[in-house]
Order: sequence, then structure tokens, then C-alpha cells
Amino acid sequence: MKDYIATIVKNEKIAENIHAVTFDLGEEPKVRCGQFGNISVGGTHLLRRPIAICKTEGTTVTFCYQIKGEGTQKLRDLEAGTKLNVLMPLGNGFYVEDNEKKIALVGGGVGVFPLISVLREYYGDKIVSAYIGYRNKGAVCGVEEFMKATRFVGVTDDGSYGEKMNAVQAFQADLEKGNRPDVVLACGPTPMLRALKTLVEKENLNCYVSLEERMGCGIGACLVCVCDQTNGKKARVCKDGPVFNSRDISL
Repeated sequence: MKDYIATIVKNEKIAENIHAVTFDLGEEPKVRCGQFGNISVGGTHLLRRPIAICKTEGTTVTFCYQIKGEGTQKLRDLEAGTKLNVLMPLGNGFYVEDNEKKIALVGGGVGVFPLISVLREYYGDKIVSAYIGYRNKGAVCGVEEFMKATRFVGVTDDGSYGEKMNAVQAFQADLEKGNRPDVVLACGPTPMLRALKTLVEKENLNCYVSLEERMGCGIGACLVCVCDQTNGKKARVCKDGPVFNSRDISL
């Protein structure tokens, strides 16, 4: 990891309450899909904001984020040319074995953004099916990226875009048609991941999930982001994760 002094190239709204910020790091970073960055927004906000890396292109890196509190509001208002400290890459990302030829991506909410990094790393080499759930049509974004998948199914909670269902239900519908992947990679809100964990365990599928937790330091020192493991122990989402085998964690 490295603490970059990064320059904002652009910072724009891409959906309802969702923005994308692109930084120029000044050098090409070595990033694994599913890793994240810890962004300092400056001013009185001492704690950095942990945000999943959406994509890297040359010396630039893009993060997509939801406006939730003062920190993300501050980030939203920053203009091109502003310099911020960005600590990255952090955490363990997604890995796909050579013998795992068929990947299913299951994402919801802001959890769709790290899955773009997965798709960018593996499309062309793997058969990738993406099951992406949004709240409504106004929240739909990233479609141009997910359209690169072998199969893309976009759905919404209210049916205003695609069918009225969530990402797990869309994935399950394809499973019932015999479209069975070798591995499932997922990110999204806890209720979504809990439902997915139940499904993949029933179907005996290998599944890795990226957890969304509040963080402090982002490097495993402060223990703010601990989660429960099925062996009774605790794990740090920022350092031991954010990606875990779904069988190893309690949701």
C-alpha cells in the first residue's frame, strides 16, 4: 500500500445520490480487483473514507460512492485539481482459480462497484454472468461496464428497470434454469449477502463475499470493523477481508 497525494481529475454524479471520483495518482498502481482505498477528504474530517476501487486505467483510479454523511458530502463538493491523500490498495481482493471458468457476480446497492473491477480483470478469460440489483431506475449506473459480461441481468426493487426482484432472486432464477457457475463473487448489503449465503450453501456452490463495514484506520489496527467467523473467532474486515469465503463468516 502507498499513501498517494492524488489529484482529482473529475468528480461527477452518475445516479441518484451516487458520484464517481477519478484521481490521477502520478504512477500506475498495482491493484487487485475487490481491494479498496482510504480517502482523506480534508478539513475537520480526520477519519478517512474507505471506498471500493471501481477501476484503474493507467495512472488513474476511480471510486464510486454514495452520499451518506458529512465526509461524502465534502468529497462530492471537491473539484478537479484538488489534491487529497489516498491510501491504497488495501485489503484482500477477489481471486478466481484457473479451473473456475464460469463466474457469477451478484451485487446490490453500492456493492455493485467493486464487482466492476472483477469484471474488468476477468472478462475475455472467463465466462462471467452479472446479476445486479438496484433500488429503482434512478439508481441504475455502471450498465456500460456490466454489459461487457457474457450475460448481464439488471433488476430493480420496484420493477422500474428490468424485472421486479433483487439480485439474489435473479441469480436463483438462472440457477433453476441450469446456469450453474463454478464460483460466485458478491458484494452488497448484509440482508442480500445473508440470502445469498443460504442459497449457495443449499446449492453447494463456492462463494466469496465482500463485506461492507464501518472502518476507522483501514489497516487492521483499530478493530472497528470486526466481523464474526463461523469458527467463533473475530476477523478484521479491512485487513483480513473485505473478501471472505461465505462459509467462513456469520451474517
